[in-house]
Amino acid sequence: MDLADALDSGTAPSTQSGGATWPGQPTNPSWPGQPAWPGQPGQPTWPGQQPGMPAQPYWPGQPGQPAWPGQPNQPTAPGWPGPAPPTAPQTVQALSVPYDLALPSGVYDKMLFTIQGEVKPDAKLFTVDLGRNKDIAFHFNARFNEDGKQVIVRNSMIGNQWGQEERAIPSFPFVQGKTFEMKILCTQTEFRVAVNKSHLLEFKHRIRELNQINQISIYRDVALSYVNVETLP
Repeated sequence: MDLADALDSGTAPSTQSGGATWPGQPTNPSWPGQPAWPGQPGQPTWPGQQPGMPAQPYWPGQPGQPAWPGQPNQPTAPGWPGPAPPTAPQTVQALSVPYDLALPSGVYDKMLFTIQGEVKPDAKLFTVDLGRNKDIAFHFNARFNEDGKQVIVRNSMIGNQWGQEERAIPSFPFVQGKTFEMKILCTQTEFRVAVNKSHLLEFKHRIRELNQINQISIYRDVALSYVNVETLP
């Protein structure tokens, strides 16, 4: 009985070696494991995906993919697209502060920085800078007591001249003596920052030659446990 006859009669086609063939897709590889329709429990892989390979963390906006933290209409979206980076260390080792990391290829679209650490109990401020030699493309300065207020100042410094400060934030996510995870994503137009799996702010590029931004620096009142740089698909 061919596939058309089987579908007309309601009789399932015979199972091929290694699992049932996907209906209507004779060139696709066989469905791994049990021949149940995809989406049923025990079916780990969509046809065409290599067995054992996890789904790639596509950037939000792709159909069916999770959104960046804080995007509307995604109330159940996870804190960050995709699984945790597979390169995360098994044991946490303290990194020296000030921390400087060279970026030989500069920054670019879909470049993602992950910073994990702990704010010191008596912290006054800490800073993350993305720089181009003596210029600062993105200055992120968390201040725990500026005239009795907690603020995050963002700015750039080009040719020894500071630009216009940006201060508006929905909340101040850092707590003295507490751990945190901060992510900075570079896009074609801006840096996006998320803290503890929640979107916090954006900062439009003021140095547009992204390939010239060649260093990240982290300093002042923070202890670092993990810094990672990766590229999202």
